[in-house]
Amino acid sequence: MSYIEVKNIQKQFKVAKRKSGVKATLKNFIKREYKYIDAIKDISFEVDKGEIVGYIGPNGAGKSTTIKILSGILIPDNGVCKINNMVPWLSREKYVSRIGVVFGQRSQLWWDIPAVDTFDLLRDIYKLDNDEYQKTKEELVHLLNIQGIIEVPVRQLSLGQRMRCEIAASLLHKPEILFLDEPTIGLDAVSKKIVRDFIKRINREQNVTVILTTHDMNDIESLAKRIILIGKGEILYDGSLKKLKSRYDTYKYVKIYTKDKIARLKKKGIISQVKQDDCYQFTIDTIDLDVSSFLNYISCKINILDIDIEHENIDDIIVKLYEEYQI
Repeated sequence: MSYIEVKNIQKQFKVAKRKSGVKATLKNFIKREYKYIDAIKDISFEVDKGEIVGYIGPNGAGKSTTIKILSGILIPDNGVCKINNMVPWLSREKYVSRIGVVFGQRSQLWWDIPAVDTFDLLRDIYKLDNDEYQKTKEELVHLLNIQGIIEVPVRQLSLGQRMRCEIAASLLHKPEILFLDEPTIGLDAVSKKIVRDFIKRINREQNVTVILTTHDMNDIESLAKRIILIGKGEILYDGSLKKLKSRYDTYKYVKIYTKDKIARLKKKGIISQVKQDDCYQFTIDTIDLDVSSFLNYISCKINILDIDIEHENIDDIIVKLYEEYQI
C-alpha cells in the first residue's frame, strides 16, 4: 500500500460573476450571480514513503488546491485521499502532528516577534518534550544557517531569511511528510542552495516524503526524480524526470569556433545556423542527426578551433510539455 493514495478527487468553487460599470455593480449588489469553476476534476496518484515528487503546472492548474486537500485544509467534493491510512480532514489533530507545510506566499511566523518566539509557541502547540525540542531546534538552526537571525523580529528579515525560518518552523515536530508550495519563490541563489541542500538532506537521512510545487524548474531538477504535471484540473503526465528529458531533450546547441567562413549548410537535422561574433551556433535535432555525425560532417569542410555543446534547459523541456498538452 502506498504512503499517499489519491483517487478521483474533485473540487469545485463557487465564484461570483463580476462585470464592469455602475449598472452592473448595482445589479450584482441586488442580485448576485455565480458561476462554478472546476479547480480539480478527477485526480488520482500514489506516492511511496520517502519519495520527492515535483507537482507542477501553470497558474490556476489546481496545484495549491491539491496541496490544501492533502494537508487537510480543504475537503474535496468527491474522491478518496488517504495518507498513511489517515484521511486528512477526518483525523485532523492526529494528522497535522505528522505533516509540515510551507506556503511560499503565506507565513506561519508572527510578524512582530522574533522567529524563535514562534518556535517556542509551536513547541507548546505540538506538546513537544522540551529537551527533544531544543535538540531539534539547534540542528535546524545550524543546517539552515539561521543562527544570527532567529532573534530578529520577522518583519526585519529578508525574504530568504524568512523562508529559511519558515522551513525550520514547519519541521520542529519532525513531520513524516513535507508539503512545499513555492518554497524558493523570490529567493537569491545562496538561499535557494541552502533550502535545496536541506530538503535533500532530511529526505536522505530522515526519509521525509516531500511534495513540491514550484514554477522554478531548477528546484524540480535539483530535488525530484518524478514529476506530476497538472493542467486544467487534470493530471496530464506522471513519470520520471529522466524519461521526460529523453522524450523532449532532442535539440543540442553546438557552437563551432573557427576562422573559416561557413556557407549555409543544408543537411537533415540542422535546424538553424547563426553567425555570431567569434563562432557559428547550430541547433541540431538529434533524432535526425547526432552530434558526433554533425561534427564529422562539418570537420570535413572547415578547420575547427573549439567546440561548445549545450543541452536544452529544463524550462525549455517543460514548455514543450505544456505545448503538447495545450496548457
